Amino acid sequence: MAMLDLRPQAREAAFELPHDLGLSDEDRQLALVDWRARMVTEHLSARVFAGLLPQMMRVGIDPQHQTAVVDMIGQELRHGRLCAAVVRALGEEPIVELPEILDVPRHADAPPLEALLRNLITVSCLNETVAVAVIAAGRESAGPEPIRAIMTEILADEVGHARFGWRLLEELGPRLDDRLRERLGQYLVPAFRQLAERHYLGDQETASDLACTIGVCDARDTSELFLGTVSQVIVPGLEGYGLPATAAWRYAMEQRAAG
Repeated sequence: MAMLDLRPQAREAAFELPHDLGLSDEDRQLALVDWRARMVTEHLSARVFAGLLPQMMRVGIDPQHQTAVVDMIGQELRHGRLCAAVVRALGEEPIVELPEILDVPRHADAPPLEALLRNLITVSCLNETVAVAVIAAGRESAGPEPIRAIMTEILADEVGHARFGWRLLEELGPRLDDRLRERLGQYLVPAFRQLAERHYLGDQETASDLACTIGVCDARDTSELFLGTVSQVIVPGLEGYGLPATAAWRYAMEQRAAG
């Protein structure tokens, strides 16, 4: 199994936290779990944007957009290093065993444009849009200025990643016929289910107020924020481009409830 070792990068960052945070051992462990998970997620997110590039080339997307995706790859890798610096500042070394690294879906069952749109919607319009909401809320709760500064930097990039997908979806809109919109609506059902599995964490509090000041996500707050973001931002946004997102979201949640 491959290891993600960001110890040199974390030392180079020279990131420090105040000594008087007053964290309990439990809060510190919660913070370590959260920031280590973010370190891995952000690092691996770079491969997702890298996977978009060949699809964009096949479809003939403006090279300027391709360059923007290259920049996003570097930003995600930097986010991983920033999270690693927090892990080190909390008292542990940022080295962890990586989970299985899955390839970005190529969607061989779909024409090139549809394959790109599936991944673009999943990555930017769904996951990055939710990430913006979650990180923005976490930044508002952040106490120590160093934590707030890191979350501010990550947030600024994630906003760009989400907007990129929505803008490109708008540009490609004239190339979508009714049949393609219908097929994308069918694809949204499993995409929404996967989104819920990742972000709907339950309705029980899992983090103290003090833990939240150093970026720990409370399950109940995150779940409420997720549901609000999907229903108030993502679904109406996709419907605005002619995709049957309302029905797809409802069906996805019915499937999830049925197990």
